[in-house]
Amino acid sequence: MTIRNIDDHLKTRLRIRAAAHGRSMEDEARDILRAALSTEEKRQPNLAETIRRRMAASGGVVLDIAPREPIRPVDLDP
Repeated sequence: MTIRNIDDHLKTRLRIRAAAHGRSMEDEARDILRAALSTEEKRQPNLAETIRRRMAASGGVVLDIAPREPIRPVDLDP
């Protein structure tokens, strides 16, 4: 694998980090990738899940459903 167009500042930081760990830049880059990709990505909760989680701590909320009436007929003739 070849990575092109790496910023000089980033390349310098990688070189310094690799030297600090006593390994080559390639080994350091490999280790960084391994560490970054070894964890499971966190799934972003949707709004309903977030609200449910926050309300669960207080015991939740029970809402009364308003009574519904039948649909009124619509007179289309004026």
